[in-house]
Order: sequence, then structure tokens, then C-alpha cells
Amino acid sequence: MYKYFFRLVFKRLDPEQAHHLAFRWIRLAARVPVLRTFLAAALAPRHKELRTEALGLRMHGPFGLAAGFDKNAVGIDGMAMLGFDHVEIGTVTGEPQPGNPKQRLFRLVKDRALINRMGFNNDGSLRVAARLASRTPVFKPVVGVNIGKTKVVPEEEAVADYVKSAERLAPYADYLVVNVSSPNTPGLRNLQATEALRPLLSAVREAADRTAPARRVPLLVKIAPDLADEDVDAVADLAVELGLDGIIATNTTIAREGLGLKSDPTLVKETGGLSGAPLKNRSLEVLRRLYARVGDRITLVGVGGIENAEDAWQRILAGATLVQGYSAFIYEGPFWGRAIHKGLAARLATSPYATLADAVGADVRKTA
Repeated sequence: MYKYFFRLVFKRLDPEQAHHLAFRWIRLAARVPVLRTFLAAALAPRHKELRTEALGLRMHGPFGLAAGFDKNAVGIDGMAMLGFDHVEIGTVTGEPQPGNPKQRLFRLVKDRALINRMGFNNDGSLRVAARLASRTPVFKPVVGVNIGKTKVVPEEEAVADYVKSAERLAPYADYLVVNVSSPNTPGLRNLQATEALRPLLSAVREAADRTAPARRVPLLVKIAPDLADEDVDAVADLAVELGLDGIIATNTTIAREGLGLKSDPTLVKETGGLSGAPLKNRSLEVLRRLYARVGDRITLVGVGGIENAEDAWQRILAGATLVQGYSAFIYEGPFWGRAIHKGLAARLATSPYATLADAVGADVRKTA
């Protein structure tokens, strides 16, 4: 039904226009008490065996919404209603910004992928913090806050810009993510180098502790799939050294060659970050490498190319305690979360593992 609707309606609309339309419908549905209760029962059934503890937080399951869909914390209840166990908002920057000129979002339908060069369009950390502070939740998913660098801020002032966002947002975040891996903000990926990343993460950690003294806000870093293997190792070692709580692997890729893309070459050549199915293999490789390096010392979050329950299960076996998706939601529709949870529960039931936690990293440990 949804796939027919996608072809008939959404595919005919500009991708960004379609996103805003669908998101508006989701938010409206979440505001109607009887309707949201019915939809949550249908789309977000609970599976007790999938209950997950990660980052010191308890969740109904391991499956969450990746950053980028709800940039401004306006639809958290709606996304929880659709079955996401945690919702990562953002990316939020220190100052509001409109992002890059349109058109900046492209569908590669044949590849079940997206290319975006949105450029961190968002309301800014002050307004988003106020929105989170005033929120009266209907549903209570774990809410992560993903922060990035304001475009006009020079690279040498990036730390202060991240600190500004952390100070404003940490009090309302269940966990905080430092995004240094988007390809759409000039110079941002340079911050993944350990000599730049160490002072940045340390400063954000101090800011979070200072502004949320009653609890320790978990801090994670999100990395790119385009890092060389030795750089992945360096980030893993740094995360352990600094006592970081987790790593999110991975963001979008700037790669095009070697991915077997089938879409119109004109679309494929669009600049920006590629997400969706073509990212699956490299994202899984990075995750395996991270788990082999850090083991259970920090939490790993698998994202990139997850389309179905089997993809999510493979990420868990590769070391992810949590998994996230976004691009496939565009193609699969509102029953996607339900299908992921049902499929994960079925795979766990037929596996040799008593709990989901037992399965985390099992494939990597076998080959160690």
C-alpha cells in the first residue's frame, strides 16, 4: 500500500517537499489522542525480549531514528509513535542557519538511496533548547541531540561553537552526539583528525558536565565511512582514552565509485552525502573494525544502509548495541519500525543467544 502511494504521490514531489509534507502528517497524527494511541499500538508493538540498556539508559528496543529527519525537535512524539525506540534530533548548530541553496536533496530510487547537501539547516541551539525545555512528552523515547559546527564559524573557532551548543542542549539531552563527519559543511571532516578531535571532545564533555551537573550526559562522536582504516583505529583509541560513551558508525559517504550505483548518472554526480543501501557494506566494515578495537568498553551505534531486520541483526552481531535508520524509512513507510522489531525478535528467538545483549559483537568475537 505505501509503496504504491510512494510511486503515486511522493515520487512526483520534490524530495524535500515530500519530506515536509509527510513529517507534517506524522506530527498532526501525534496530536490527536485516540488516533495516536491506535497508531502506536499498530506501528510500535513492544517486544519484551528486545528491551535494551545502553549508555546507562533503558529503551524498549535497539532501533532508533538517525539524525537528519527531525532537525529541530518538532516531531519526537510522532516518530516514537511510528516505532522508533530512540530519536536523535539535529544536527543542531550554535546559530540558526538556512542551509545550502535548494535543490539539495535527491532520491536515487533504483539504488534505494539519497544524496543530500542540506548543510545543517536548523533553528539553532537556543531555539531548539527552548523547544526541548517546554516539551510535554506523550511518548517517552530516549532523545539524543546531535550537534555540529555553524557554517560561518571558522575552523579555529569550532570548539567554542560546539561548546555553545552543548551548554544549551545538554540539560535536555538523554545523550549528546558530536557530529564531525557531515560532508556538507566546509572543513568539518578535518575535525575527525585526532589532534583536532581530542580538544573538541574534551571541551564538550566539560560543558555538558558543567551545565547538567545532576547527571552525566552520555557523549558520543559520529564518524564518516570514508575514514581510512588507521584513522578509524585512531578514533577508537581516542574514544577509549577520553572515556567517551560511544561512537556512531557511520555518517553519509562522499564516495560514488565502486558502489554499483544504478541511478541516472546525472543524479549520481550530485555533490553531497550519499546514504541508504549502497552504504551498507562499508558501514558494516567500519563497525566490525571498531568493535574489534574497543570491544564492550564503549557503546557502538550502527547506522548506514539498514533496510530491514536482517541488516539490523547483522549490525548487532558486528558489535552495535543500538542501530539507527533514516533513508530506508523514505522507501518503506510507516510500517518499517514494526517490521524491524518483529524481524529482530524472530532472529533472536532462533539464535543461540539468550538476550540481545549476548548477541552484540558475537560474530567479531568468533573471528578474534
